[in-house]
Amino acid sequence: MEIIIVGGGKVGSALAEVLSGEHSVTIIDKNEARIKSLTNDFDVMGIAGNCLQTEILSEANVDKANIFIAVTSSDEVNILSCLIAKKMKARHCIARVRSPEFDKQMVFMREELGISMMVNPDYNAANEIAKVLRYPEAINIESFAKGRVDLAEIRITKGSILENLALTQLSRRLRLDVLICAVQRGEELIIPNGNFILRAGDKIHMTASHSAMVKFFKSISAAYREKRVKSAVLIGGGRVAYHLAQQLREMGVKVKIIEINKERCLELSERLNKVSICCGDGTDHDLLKEERVYDADAVVTLTGIDEENILLSLLAKNNGVEKVVTKVNRMTLMQLTETLDLDSIISPKSITVSQILQYVRAKQNSQGNNITTLYRLVNDRLEAIEFIIREPKDYVDVPLKKLKIRDDVLIASIARGNELIIPKGDDCLKINDSVVVVTTNKGLVNLSDIFD
Repeated sequence: MEIIIVGGGKVGSALAEVLSGEHSVTIIDKNEARIKSLTNDFDVMGIAGNCLQTEILSEANVDKANIFIAVTSSDEVNILSCLIAKKMKARHCIARVRSPEFDKQMVFMREELGISMMVNPDYNAANEIAKVLRYPEAINIESFAKGRVDLAEIRITKGSILENLALTQLSRRLRLDVLICAVQRGEELIIPNGNFILRAGDKIHMTASHSAMVKFFKSISAAYREKRVKSAVLIGGGRVAYHLAQQLREMGVKVKIIEINKERCLELSERLNKVSICCGDGTDHDLLKEERVYDADAVVTLTGIDEENILLSLLAKNNGVEKVVTKVNRMTLMQLTETLDLDSIISPKSITVSQILQYVRAKQNSQGNNITTLYRLVNDRLEAIEFIIREPKDYVDVPLKKLKIRDDVLIASIARGNELIIPKGDDCLKINDSVVVVTTNKGLVNLSDIFD
């Protein structure tokens, strides 16, 4: 496909890196040095110029673009460039829009102005954090098959009913249809078989239906009700905090926001009902103690500085806070956090890139058996991929136990209509199935690639 990316910042460059290996990509940015760097690093065509000028878009062959992606730092530029590109015959347009002022206009912009997709990284990051806080034991939760399948990451603690349990005993012990599809033990990442025995300290990635996942967390925690997050402190009152506070209030969670900027505090207090706003420096240890931050069930660090968020999260953990969520945007720091004792790391930029890639792949693969959803986990060492079977293949209607599946690949779930199947040897793949595969192998493009 022909893809145009407007904006060569962190999100634009991350998209260019992935998409340039699969499509013909042109990237537009005002900064000539940035364009030069991107064209040197990736197999892309670069144009230095203003994306609102029709001659620049014509030079990029916008009339031939299958997908036009606008991810500059300005919401207004992203929206306007999409409207111009659409008028100049680009087929699908995606705009990154961060201001809450546009929230209520997104349907209008899609239906009346023809912008195919509006991505709000702050709102989506808040969704991810809220999802993690619903399940305090979870480090991270992703969804597949239109929300019917959950993929959760948890750490096995000392004394857990999962400790020293062989995977063959899992369903029998819990009486639930769940599947553990990957285990991180120290630096080792394993796609386990039924004989694998879980140990304390293991990080496990498991799939189940949404209802089974809820029951699973209740099963592994005798103190589930006591562990439920009832109070949360958000350090930093930016856009993510605004969206998150709204969602947490709807969940019945008592919320306090600590924000250093007085004007922002006034704005938040006007816009958020039943949320306590504290105007002060969230890095001031005395203030944190005075505000009884460490008594909260959860602390979410949302300042604009990654290093501050990491240090504040470590401080909260060391002072006994049960659940800590850290916002980190820089990929280099994301990798370093693996060595630290932090619960959940959320990156708005990574979430944005992932959502846009899912849309691109859905458009690319609407006629084949290719990827519709892809999540990269464990610093890109593990991939969870969703395929939809759209046409007859030699692996369709054959029991899985008779198929030769490649090493380090596991079929994690099969969604068939309203039915969710955690696959066993006698199950078969069928046309129109949504199939989730977990693998440490890179480069899987078709579902047929998982078979030898």
